[in-house]
Amino acid sequence: MSTIATRSRSLGIQRVGLGIGLALGAVFAGFPVLWMLLSSIKPNTEIFQYPPTFLPEVFTLDAYVGILTDPEKLRFFVNSYTVALTVVALTLFAGIMAGYALSRFTFPLKSVLNTLVISVQAVPPITLLIPYFGLVVWLQLYDSLWALILTYMVATIPYAILMMTGYFNTIPKELDEAVKVDGGTSFRALWQVLVPAARPGIVSVGAYSFMVAWNEFLFALTLTQSQANRTVPVGIQLLMGEHSFKWSEMMAMSVLGSLPVLILFLFFQRQFVSGITAGAVKA
Repeated sequence: MSTIATRSRSLGIQRVGLGIGLALGAVFAGFPVLWMLLSSIKPNTEIFQYPPTFLPEVFTLDAYVGILTDPEKLRFFVNSYTVALTVVALTLFAGIMAGYALSRFTFPLKSVLNTLVISVQAVPPITLLIPYFGLVVWLQLYDSLWALILTYMVATIPYAILMMTGYFNTIPKELDEAVKVDGGTSFRALWQVLVPAARPGIVSVGAYSFMVAWNEFLFALTLTQSQANRTVPVGIQLLMGEHSFKWSEMMAMSVLGSLPVLILFLFFQRQFVSGITAGAVKA
């Protein structure tokens, strides 16, 4: 009995320690987000006061009103949504088609293509900034949303191909073979049978592609110049003026810019996790 009691006590201590560690991690990760939210409802003068206050002394939504009534700032959000949703749509189409081909067919240079896809994922994006800039200028796409869309797809399509290939590998080939027996084509088997069965993988790829395109800053800053083509991350940086910092508006725009990703993850969390784990099994 003493041994059992000792083990139970030790297990209880481990659980308490784990709970404390998780609570500290949650505080560490959540405090900046809470500070951002509280700063967005303070006047700009209160943010600069010393000593700083945690809770706002004066509650105001002027920062949100200033953003939502300014056509130039709203344009940042329109651009980000346009870029992100276009990247998601094109990435999913390319990833599904390529993943199906790599999963179901045998053809020359298949292993070479697989290696090439993986190698593209291994290249640090910062090393490609100057080559991308030169290519975009040569294609006469500089300072356009298409420059960002095509650039982001270089990062999202290899991931989509790997994920969709792995997910299609988990789906029995008998399903699409049954469609062919009934007179259907490979194209019909893909879109009517495999795509619905691979919905968790598609959701995870779509969520990843959206987050990459929505949050990216460096290429958006380098490949665009005019205010009309700036996205939300660059728009937040533009609020840092030479002589003044609009901290309240920066925090408000950061809150508004975080909402799409937060909502996306909350609604599709289960499919996102299951899609990643299933796609990683036989990738």
